[in-house]
Amino acid sequence: MVQRKTITIIGGGFSGSTLAVQLARLAGDQPFACDVHLVEPRPVPGPGLAYTARRPEYLLNVRAQSLSAFPDQPEHFRNWLRITEPGECREHDFCSRQSYGRYLQQLVSQVLEWPSLNGIRCQWHNQLAKSVTLAPDGRSAVVQLRNDLLIQSDFVVLALGNFAPLPPTATDFAYLLHPTYHASPWAQGGLRTIGSDETVLLIGTGLTAVDVLLGLRADGHQGQITVVSQHGRWPTAHLLSHERYPSFYAADLAGLTTVLDVLRAVRRHLRAARQQGLDWRLVIDSLRPDSGRIWAAWPLAEQARFLRHLAGRWAVLRHRSPPHNAAVLNELLATGFVRQHTGRVQAIRAVADDLVVTVQHGAAAAQTLTTRHIINCTGPLLDYRRIAEPLVTHLRGAGQLVPDPLGLGISTDAHGALLDAAGRPSDVLFTLGPSRRPQNFESTAVPELRAQAIALAQQLGARLRP
Repeated sequence: MVQRKTITIIGGGFSGSTLAVQLARLAGDQPFACDVHLVEPRPVPGPGLAYTARRPEYLLNVRAQSLSAFPDQPEHFRNWLRITEPGECREHDFCSRQSYGRYLQQLVSQVLEWPSLNGIRCQWHNQLAKSVTLAPDGRSAVVQLRNDLLIQSDFVVLALGNFAPLPPTATDFAYLLHPTYHASPWAQGGLRTIGSDETVLLIGTGLTAVDVLLGLRADGHQGQITVVSQHGRWPTAHLLSHERYPSFYAADLAGLTTVLDVLRAVRRHLRAARQQGLDWRLVIDSLRPDSGRIWAAWPLAEQARFLRHLAGRWAVLRHRSPPHNAAVLNELLATGFVRQHTGRVQAIRAVADDLVVTVQHGAAAAQTLTTRHIINCTGPLLDYRRIAEPLVTHLRGAGQLVPDPLGLGISTDAHGALLDAAGRPSDVLFTLGPSRRPQNFESTAVPELRAQAIALAQQLGARLRP
């Protein structure tokens, strides 16, 4: 009898669940003798943190036509919508996050409910993973769950997703325990604790802040809202257009090894597009399929230069808001319902029921702002040198998980195998999702993550064969 092998996927959000689905779709002449254990502590696998919020006003920032879990079936998600939620996102084609979460939940539930035709069986553990311990020969591992269940594993995949942002200040963290400081805007029911007339201060002006503003507006909030961010830039709006700008990677970008050279080439095409009457967004969108190759061609010093000088601007141009969200934001700013301050939060202290925030902008005198609630919208923590989750610290301390030097994620090879402290790829430990940013930079959106899931499923499938 062939001994069954075991793959343990730690994390059942989009990346981990999609990997399980792709493993169940692997083709071959012979069935796979493999059990897949999906470890996810949330109430259901599939939606993860990104698509769990039960708020219809939280819209996806990518059109439904680009969100199929299967690139070979581009209409899969939209067909699912037509059958299960007719009328959803017809007007603007930007669906709610909760709808997409239900889609993912249904996909993974089908894999969990019965064995796949290719012989792979998938089981969900509604638990937290405490540790991963490699065998002395480095050819297997033991995953320990919170309930002390041990899973002997031939392969372990870290699909850990995003981690909560760090505190916005460097010292004096007493405010973290204050009842009106909200460390995560995604906490279940967190916004519901804010009184309709109470003042609110958001830290950050990214897509998360836009979602929070729309959530407060939907709840009928009437109190003054203040937003503080270092650069004061909001995401740009998507363009509803069927036009395309042709790819210019092969002709003008391939082989460029400096940020400046790439920037000059992109600017040339922005000027050319303007002369043709085309919107700049079309040029930026044409870069998407090749952004990973552009990033990988830069040496480490150039990647660091991009992060220092251009990453913030790139995020504003690349990760956009649905037009409806952008219009609401502009209305809130124009009417004074939302006030904006530019600067860095230096200190937060509690004064009775309120929180007092000190904001510093360059050499200008510091400002003091008083508010009842603060919501941290600064975005996820990606630096694995600073992540304090026990599973991460355990692997990091053992030298089996090495954070990349730029603080973007985990050091891996091209297949997502973790590199150890000596730079050797693991035969057991793999990762996918935001942790793969060091290699591709763009590693957060559905198109990139589903491609990673397919590639890793095929890589693991090849290793499952005798």
